[in-house]
Amino acid sequence: MSTTTQKPRGRQFFANPGPTNIPDSVLRAMDRPSIDFNDTEFAPVYDGAFDGVRRVLRTTQSLFMYNASGHGAWEASLTNLLSPGDTILVLESGYFSEEWGTMARSHGLEVRVLEADWRQGVDMGALRGVLAEDKAHTIRAICAVHNETATGLMLPLQEIRAAIDAAAHPALFLVDTISSLGSLDFRMDEWKIDCVVGGSQKGLMLPTGMSFTGVSEKGLAAHAQAKLPRYYFDWTLMGKRPQKSFIGTIPTSMFYGLRESVRLLEEEGLENVYARHHRLAEATRRAVQVWAANDGPQLFCTNPARASDSVTAVLMPEGHDPEAVRRIARQRFNVSLGGGLGKLNGKIFRIGHLGDLNEPMVLGALSAVEMALRIAGVPHGRGGVEAAMDYLAS
Repeated sequence: MSTTTQKPRGRQFFANPGPTNIPDSVLRAMDRPSIDFNDTEFAPVYDGAFDGVRRVLRTTQSLFMYNASGHGAWEASLTNLLSPGDTILVLESGYFSEEWGTMARSHGLEVRVLEADWRQGVDMGALRGVLAEDKAHTIRAICAVHNETATGLMLPLQEIRAAIDAAAHPALFLVDTISSLGSLDFRMDEWKIDCVVGGSQKGLMLPTGMSFTGVSEKGLAAHAQAKLPRYYFDWTLMGKRPQKSFIGTIPTSMFYGLRESVRLLEEEGLENVYARHHRLAEATRRAVQVWAANDGPQLFCTNPARASDSVTAVLMPEGHDPEAVRRIARQRFNVSLGGGLGKLNGKIFRIGHLGDLNEPMVLGALSAVEMALRIAGVPHGRGGVEAAMDYLAS
């Protein structure tokens, strides 16, 4: 009798908050031989992808792309806009806001943190107070993570912009959209955002490895005075390249995939994409709210107005291991869930519902979670999947 571990059959339900599912048409678009990135055949693909990302960002301004994950675009945003000793204000929202601040310190920047409860997000009154007190305008940039992947919490960018404007503060407004772009409503120009950080592997439904920054005219003016060392991410050097981006080889296959992913988003319509994400997120939240009975798992985000539409973080009851739930879901039911990051490691698991997803895929993932809770002996209310179905059917 064989003792080999049996691999699960069927397609994996990938309910991880990033990377996300890659649509078949995007995979097919990328499945092609190498091409010289200077070839005239590639030029319209390259230019079309740039134009498409601008449309998703809702901007007409400058865009730079990199062979890097989102962390690379973070670094580009800091090194291109700031000088040694400059002060930035990071709005605390979870693990990734912490990481952005840690990166900034490593570059010799002074980092102030507007502290916040990870389950609630920053208080806008506190932000207005900090900006009003900064009479000397020592804060050069404000960094906000639009959607905090680690906590399932979204920050209202319009309210942050309103606080900056109310204080007549000249700080640059930097926004991480890595887990929000192509999933949540975003308007770079309308909300006067000076630098946008984005990545390929979430709402844009591509493999990990390409990222970008959208930059306003105000941002480019700050870049002209910035003194932090840089080379690979230097916007000035990029502007001198024939393709106006990339120091080094261009990932041609990714551009064929990016062109297709933008086509899919626009075929559905961005407003419909956002509505679909909200619908799937609300179904997930309703399932968790039912599981919360009997001292069961709870929604980590306790501010309903800021609940993420791309990922739901689930807080486990004391004494129960979220990794056991994730392990059962993966090994028994071939469903991949996200784990806790930073100080939430061992306390939460995360259900991603962004990118190329529909109702049956989300319901399948929720069913696996409910079964895994039962198998792991985690107390919970029964009928979470039924509640999600009722909502989706209505």
